[in-house]
Amino acid sequence: MGQKRTDEFRQDAVRITLTIGLTRQQVAGDLGVGMSTLNKWITAHRDRDVVSKEN
Repeated sequence: MGQKRTDEFRQDAVRITLTIGLTRQQVAGDLGVGMSTLNKWITAHRDRDVVSKEN
């Protein structure tokens, strides 16, 4: 079974995907997650303000 990722990890993955300019395939590969998983996270976090979050 797959590894459980934290909500923070998922939000960071979505933010990277939407802001850095890499393809979803590149981000998924770099983070070690599947494309379908990354796409689910993007859909799930779409209505949250993860893009402008300051760290």
